[in-house]
Amino acid sequence: MRRPSPLTDILPRLVVLVLVLACTGAARAQAPESERASLRFRYGLSSRQGEQVDVGPGLTYSGLTPNDVALTLMGWAGEYLGGQVDLQREGFELRDASSRVTGGSLVRGSLGPRGRLSLGPVRLELGAGYGFAQLPLFGGFTYAPVLQRGVRHAALISGRVLVALPAELQLEARGEVPLTLSAHAADGLKASSSGYVVGAALSYPVVRRDGWTGRVLLDVQQAHDTMELEASGLRSEQRMRRIGLGFEVALGPGPRIIECPVHGYVPIQVVDADTGAPLVGARVRVPSLLQPGTTEEKVTDAQGRVMVNLPTGEQSAQVSLEGYDSATERTTVNFVENPDLEIRLHNKAPKTGSLKLKVVQGKDSAPVADVQVVSGKAQLRTNKAGELLLEGLEPGPVAVSMSAPGFRATEEAAVVVAGQTSELVVVLSQDRKGELATLVGQVRSARNGQPLVATVTIAQAKVRTRTDKSGTFTARVRGGTYRITLSAAGHVTQTKMVTVREGEQAILNVDLFPRGR
Repeated sequence: MRRPSPLTDILPRLVVLVLVLACTGAARAQAPESERASLRFRYGLSSRQGEQVDVGPGLTYSGLTPNDVALTLMGWAGEYLGGQVDLQREGFELRDASSRVTGGSLVRGSLGPRGRLSLGPVRLELGAGYGFAQLPLFGGFTYAPVLQRGVRHAALISGRVLVALPAELQLEARGEVPLTLSAHAADGLKASSSGYVVGAALSYPVVRRDGWTGRVLLDVQQAHDTMELEASGLRSEQRMRRIGLGFEVALGPGPRIIECPVHGYVPIQVVDADTGAPLVGARVRVPSLLQPGTTEEKVTDAQGRVMVNLPTGEQSAQVSLEGYDSATERTTVNFVENPDLEIRLHNKAPKTGSLKLKVVQGKDSAPVADVQVVSGKAQLRTNKAGELLLEGLEPGPVAVSMSAPGFRATEEAAVVVAGQTSELVVVLSQDRKGELATLVGQVRSARNGQPLVATVTIAQAKVRTRTDKSGTFTARVRGGTYRITLSAAGHVTQTKMVTVREGEQAILNVDLFPRGR
C-alpha cells in the first residue's frame, strides 16, 4: 500500500493555497466573522485504506463507508481567546465481495483552548489540548478478522486558517498533530501510536438573522494513523479520507466588508550593467502584498530572474548583490499582464589592489619555491613557480620581506594601485655564510715592474705564504677585515688593510719600493 504524504509535506501546500486564494479574482471580499460561538454538524462518507502486519500473512483492507458524522462546538471569551470541543464518529465496515465480514464504529474527540488572530481577509487559529482516538485493530484469523478498538490518548496541537473569498464564500484549511501520551489495544496491551489529520472546507451563508448566521459547507478531511503493539510487534496503519456536507450556526456580529488589494505578477531580471550577464543570488526587496506597509525579499535564480506578486499601481523594487552598487527601479503594476522589469547593477569601485610577486635566483633567474613572504600581518609562501599573489592591499607603497633557506633575506618595496594588479620580481642571492673567502694578488717591484718573490703575512688569520715566480699568491681566510704585511729582499715592507666577505674573492696587487743605498 502506498504510504500517504507526511503532514510536513501536505500542510505547507494547504497554507500556500489559502494565501494565494485570499486576494485573487475580486476587489472586495468579506472578512471572516468574529463569532462568539459556533456549532457545526457534518454528515458524509469515508474512504479507508489500511493494513495490519504481524508474524502471519497480514491483512489489508479498503472501501467506502457511510454514516460518517462529526460535531464541533467552539466558543470565544473575547476577540482572541476561546475553546473548542470536537467529536467524530467513524463508521467502519470490512467486506468480502458483497458480504459483510465485520464492522462497527470508531470515535475520535478533542477539547482544549484556542487563540485567534485576524489579518485582513485571513484569520489564524491555534489550539492545544487533549485528544482521544479509537484506532482499528483486528483479532481472530486472517480469513475471519474481528474488529477491535485500540485507544490513543494524546496532547493535541491544532491549527486553522480561514480566508474570506468573493461572493461571501469562505475557505478553511486545518490540521492537527497528536503527541501520544499513552496507547493500548482493546485487551490493555501497551502500544505506540502516531498520526495526523488535515482538512479543508468551503462554506457559504444561507441564513442570516440578527445575531446569528447559518452556513452550509463542503468538508474534506484526511487522517493517517498507526499503532504498533510493543509485545507482539503487530502493526496497524490506516489512511482515511472523509467527504461530507455540513451545516454551521455561528452566533455573533455580521460580516464586515474590507478591501482586498488587487495585484499583478511582475517578472524581474537582474543583469550586470557592463556585460548584460544574469546575476544569480541577487536580493530583490519589494512591497509585501499580505502585510501592507512592510516589504518582503526574493532571490534571483540561475537566470537572474524572479517573479514577484505586487499590489496594483506604482511600485518599487530594490536590488542588492555583494560586489555591486544597490539599485532601485519603479514600475506600474497592472492587474492583467506586466512586462519584464530589467534592473542593471554596476560593479562597485574597487577599494583595494593586489601585488603579483615572483622570486628568482641571482645566477640563472630560476624560480625559488617555498619562499616565506611577509607583508604586514600576512605570511604566505611562493608556489612551485616562485609566484605569489597578495590580494586586498591598501593602495600606496607596501613593504615585502622574503626569506628562504640558503638565500640571503631581503626586503623590497612596491606600489599598489586600487583595482589593479602590480608586479614585482625579486632576485635572491645565495647565502655563502661559513664559506672561506679567497684573497689573490701579485707583488711587483716599483722600479721596473718585475714580479718579486715576497712573503705575505696575515697575522690575524695565522696565514704566512710566499709568492711564486710570477709574484702571485693565494690565501683562504674567513670573512672580515685583515692587516696584510708584504716583504721582499731589498725592498721596503708594506702593510695593507683588506676587507673580504665569506664566499667571495678579493684581489690585492702591491708594488714594493727598493731600499735606498
